[in-house]
Amino acid sequence: MAFVVAENCIKCKYTDCVAVCPVDAFFEGPNFLAISPVICIDCGLCEPECPAQAIFQENQVPAGQEAFIGLNAELALLWPNIREVKPAPADADAWNGIADKLPYLET
Repeated sequence: MAFVVAENCIKCKYTDCVAVCPVDAFFEGPNFLAISPVICIDCGLCEPECPAQAIFQENQVPAGQEAFIGLNAELALLWPNIREVKPAPADADAWNGIADKLPYLET
C-alpha cells in the first residue's frame, strides 16, 4: 500500500518529504506533489516530514479526499520526478490549512 499526497499540498508544495524518500517516488507539478504508487515502498518516512500534514497512507486518506489516491497515480505518470528539496512557494504558509483547494490544482 502506498502513501498519498492529499489536498493540503495544493499551493503549499513543501518538498521536505522528497529529501527522505529512499526510492524517489515523488513527482512535481506546478503547485502540487504526487507519489507514484508503483514506486512507493510504504516506508512512511515522508509522512512526518510534511509541514502541511498532507501525506497519508492510502488506507488513511481523510474522508472526502479519496480521489487523491487515483490522482497521485495519474499525475505521477505525467510529471517529472523530483529528487531534491526546493524552496516552497512564497505564499505556501498562507495556503497551509485552507480547505477545498482542489479547484486550484494546476496540472
